[in-house]
Amino acid sequence: MTLAQKLYLLCYSVPREKFPLDDIQGRGQLLRAGALTELARTGHLDATGGKVRRLPGTPPQDPFAAAVWQDLPENAPRGWLKFLHDKAHTAETPVRDQLADAGRVTVSREKKLGLIPFDRVGVVHPDEVQAVQDQARSGVLDGGAPPETLTDELAMAVFAVELELSPVWSKEDRRSHRAELTAYAARYDEFVPGLRKALRDSYLASRAVGGGWSA
Repeated sequence: MTLAQKLYLLCYSVPREKFPLDDIQGRGQLLRAGALTELARTGHLDATGGKVRRLPGTPPQDPFAAAVWQDLPENAPRGWLKFLHDKAHTAETPVRDQLADAGRVTVSREKKLGLIPFDRVGVVHPDEVQAVQDQARSGVLDGGAPPETLTDELAMAVFAVELELSPVWSKEDRRSHRAELTAYAARYDEFVPGLRKALRDSYLASRAVGGGWSA
């Protein structure tokens, strides 16, 4: 799975057997942050000075990451927030459809109150979701040093804190592992300076109006 696909599944509550509403606020921004992280890892962007610009080269193979890459400026670097926030509402459907094509989620069209159409997303393999969530948590819970490279585990652990994803970190987790999570955040910032803070800012702006996700 791509990092964006894993981040989509992080929002699912296995015990509750659904995507809780509180945990999908800001999910569009989260998925774009995942794609941007992968672009940083593969050398498709430059994040010098806490701003971002697209580097020339062959587009990434993943179509979602390629679309995010095309949005980035080619010349003058710009702040991260625009590239997380402005198209957040377009991010969920392509990532969800990738997961559906792979047989990891199901999508059914239903009507709320018999009138308002919406897509209900279900998870096919809850144990796979649990494994992804365990991957996000394990390094922090083990108490070891943050990863030396820009891994999926590092990004997932950090992003789940910024979006307060309860399937990954409870409030008690965030309190009791504050030192480890702070170290993880600092390590992530070494690799992609500015992106984590922009994700948090975008999430808070969306939460204030009760949005941040798409149908």
